Amino acid sequence: MTKSILYIGNDLQINSFTATYISFFSKMLRKEGYKVKTASTRSNKALRLIEMLGLIVRYHKTTDIVLIDTYGAMNFYYAYLVAKTCQAYKVDYIPILHGGNLPERLRANIKYSKSLFGKAKINIAPSEFLYDIFQAEGFYNTRIIPNAIQMENYPFKKRENFKPKLLWVRRFQKRYNPVMALEVLLMLKKDYPDAELCMVGPDKDGTMKTCKKFAKKHQLNLKFTGKLKKKDWARLSKNYDFFINTTNIDNTPISVIEAMSLGLAVVSTDVGGMPVLINNNSDGVLVPVNNAKTMAAEIDDLIKNPEKAISLTGNAREKVAAFSWENVKSQWNRVLNS
Repeated sequence: MTKSILYIGNDLQINSFTATYISFFSKMLRKEGYKVKTASTRSNKALRLIEMLGLIVRYHKTTDIVLIDTYGAMNFYYAYLVAKTCQAYKVDYIPILHGGNLPERLRANIKYSKSLFGKAKINIAPSEFLYDIFQAEGFYNTRIIPNAIQMENYPFKKRENFKPKLLWVRRFQKRYNPVMALEVLLMLKKDYPDAELCMVGPDKDGTMKTCKKFAKKHQLNLKFTGKLKKKDWARLSKNYDFFINTTNIDNTPISVIEAMSLGLAVVSTDVGGMPVLINNNSDGVLVPVNNAKTMAAEIDDLIKNPEKAISLTGNAREKVAAFSWENVKSQWNRVLNS
């Protein structure tokens, strides 16, 4: 019998860097034969919440399971209200855990967290990082299923020589520390006058304006693309050799997994779940948070030692095979049919 699923999250497909996994995952579930309804595509927060809750009220009798994309910011309260509605109608639900700031929310809102996560059929963590934190907080109804990508959409490019051509993909927001990427470029420019940086993503809190001022002041070779579809930034990646992740807070971002698949040498801050995703100096390089000097030095080292960079990128591609939908779908099928 075909299972019917309601999938609740921010299905804002026009912007691939709003916190959304729903557009990809819902499509994959439909291919597996599930009946899937999603909410919400609305950008207005109040209307989005009304649509999310309304979907449960309307379809609770014909729904087998509700999936809830759960983050640590304002979305946490949406997830809580969705869960309470599911509880009222006695519908099973599964929170899918995202976001490096979810642990903070977990500890700051203990009462809400116990109701949301404690009464779930199961909580799905994409990494050991969040899994360990949820276990430590007593949520033993948690298991790991990695975020998935379609590997064929992120083809590996083997790079023999590595130049200071940097790619950064994220929302322009203080927590992701985009200014650090410019500081790295400025340091590399001293020894590599042709060093360049491309920054992909929309502005969230005015940080892009700060970056543009910095770039103009220091005459940096910098390109801002704004938001791009996944396939467009994957195509763009062929022109770059390094993927830099400068964030101050993180879980296991899909953009980094995609970069590893594409053959970019990944250099990231060692925050949150990054040390779980990346084995330092084996399939990527980790540096201390907000330390542009060390990041620039590590990139310089890889440029001067291309054999090391080649090894890192090859190992990274092998690692992310575990994140392919073909490998992950069987785990989801077991959970959804249990």
